[in-house]
Amino acid sequence: MSLVKLTIKGISYSQTQNGAYALILNEVDGERKLPIVIGAFEAQSIAIALEKEIKPPRPLTHDLFKSFADRFDIVVKQVIIHKLVDGVFFSSIICERDRIEEIIDARTSDAIALALRFDAPIFTYKNILDKAGIYLNMNPSEGNPEDSENDDVLSTPETFGISDDNKSSGGYAAYSLQELYDLLEEAVQHEDYEKAALIRDEIDKRES
Repeated sequence: MSLVKLTIKGISYSQTQNGAYALILNEVDGERKLPIVIGAFEAQSIAIALEKEIKPPRPLTHDLFKSFADRFDIVVKQVIIHKLVDGVFFSSIICERDRIEEIIDARTSDAIALALRFDAPIFTYKNILDKAGIYLNMNPSEGNPEDSENDDVLSTPETFGISDDNKSSGGYAAYSLQELYDLLEEAVQHEDYEKAALIRDEIDKRES
C-alpha cells in the first residue's frame, strides 16, 4: 500500500462534539483533507507546537516526552495513520535508537503532537485517504457559497477554542503593539494559550 504525506492545515472547534476539536490534515500532493476529531488538550499541544513563538513556562506532556527521548537518544522518524475503524483513526510512531527501529502504537492526536516536536513527517495510506478524505473549501470567499458550513475550519492552525463572542481578534484592536506583546507574555505565563493565540493573531495582522 502506498503512503501519502500529510501536513496540518488547521484546527477548528468541532460542531458535532462538545469540547472537541477537528484537526484538518492536508494531502501534500492533492486537494483532499483528512479531518480528525481530537480532544482539547491535544489541540492545545498541537497549536503550541505550531506557534513557535509561544513557549510554555513549564513543559507540556508532549514536551516532556521529547526531552525524555532526547536524553536517551530516541528519535521519532515518522508517524503513520495506518487504520480507520468505525470513525476512529489508529496511528504508529516509528522510532529509532542505536539504529534499531521500533514501532509504537499511539492515539493519532498524540502521534501528531510528537511528530511536530521531532519535525517528523506524517503519512497515511492511500486507501484510508480514499475512504475518509474529503474536499473542504478553506477559503469561503472562493467557490460555492453553499459551502459556508466549512467557514469555521481555520486556515491558520494557531487559532482554536475561541468562544462565539471572541472569534476574531477585534477585541484587541484598541491596544498598542507593545501592549499586545505584554499581554501575550502574561497569557503565556498564566498558561492561557487560547488567549495567547488570539493576541498572536492580532500582532501578526499588525505586522503583516
